[in-house]
Amino acid sequence: MTRAVDDFADRLRAAPQSRLQRGAAAEALGLARELARRAQLVEEPGAEPREMPDAGMFAAADQIAVAAHDLALVLEDEGQVEEAAALVEEARKRAGV
Repeated sequence: MTRAVDDFADRLRAAPQSRLQRGAAAEALGLARELARRAQLVEEPGAEPREMPDAGMFAAADQIAVAAHDLALVLEDEGQVEEAAALVEEARKRAGV
């Protein structure tokens, strides 16, 4: 999963600003928020997950990388890793990068 998200992040970093503005950055932020939410649910069961803030379109790549690596540290089985990897791939396709 981390390899897929690192590739997605690299593609976002290389994308032109116009592509980011057309939705790629928003898609990445949505993914980062979902990955962070999943990690928080594992790390702090019963606590309300905090939402990752929007740090701007140029930070989206870093946000997905951080959130994915945090999630990878707490995933408990291969099924969870595969599910997270599928989320990354779906978001990458929707982002068009």
